[in-house]
Amino acid sequence: MKNSSFEIKIFVDSKEMGKAAAKDVAALLREYTAKRKKRVVINFAAAPSQDFFLAQLCREKGIAWNKVTAVHLDEYVDLKRGHPNTFESYLREHLFSKINIPAENVHYIKALKGSAKQIAAGYGRFIKSTVGGVRKSGGIYIACIGIGVNGHIAFNEPHVNKRTPEWVIPVKIDSVSVRQQYNDYKNNPNPAARYENLEEVPRNAVTVSCAGILNADRIFCIVPGKHKADAVKAMWDGPVTDKLPASLLRMHPDMTLYLDKGSAGKLDRVPLVK
Repeated sequence: MKNSSFEIKIFVDSKEMGKAAAKDVAALLREYTAKRKKRVVINFAAAPSQDFFLAQLCREKGIAWNKVTAVHLDEYVDLKRGHPNTFESYLREHLFSKINIPAENVHYIKALKGSAKQIAAGYGRFIKSTVGGVRKSGGIYIACIGIGVNGHIAFNEPHVNKRTPEWVIPVKIDSVSVRQQYNDYKNNPNPAARYENLEEVPRNAVTVSCAGILNADRIFCIVPGKHKADAVKAMWDGPVTDKLPASLLRMHPDMTLYLDKGSAGKLDRVPLVK
């Protein structure tokens, strides 16, 4: 189903959804890195909702990963580097340790030093400058993101300034997202990754801003699970508003939204399930 801004695809379950998203992302990566011999900047969300997508992306052949510069969307300030719940640890485990990408092509937020404000400024300058150089040589910038239960994208919470021109900003995580993070990790097979209570969940983060996401040439948004159904309905059926960060995605000219039956379950306008 198409509207003026983006395509929406719905699948029977999260596994099929993840596979489809990975195949679409891989096709674009092959087109630019292998066929056109161009560089690509790509960012990745780090959450259990991305597990099937990343697992399939690791299996895709024919991508020249040496032409890919990889960044990530957000990271906790409060956790030490190497903690199993950092998004760096997640991406190492689920993606970068399984693909043939040079280590120097992967850039982690927590590799930078300083305050949250200094890290955000430095990481933002790096992404913006790298994207500019890649585009000048004929490459593109791709964003692979999810949507939170409160409609956040990356850690752009409802209370965060959506109109800042900065590409990366420091943020305070709101109570709904804190609960989501707690639930995401409460059954983690690694006991060290389970938060004992809500108070243990970090509150401070650095995130790619709405400007940094919407500046991507292509956006792939992967959102499984019935617990995301209210947020998906609001962003698709409701108004475009700063109160719901995900709704701003509808202003992007080239975005694909991948849903499963659970996350699409409350939509008023439902495309055919693939």
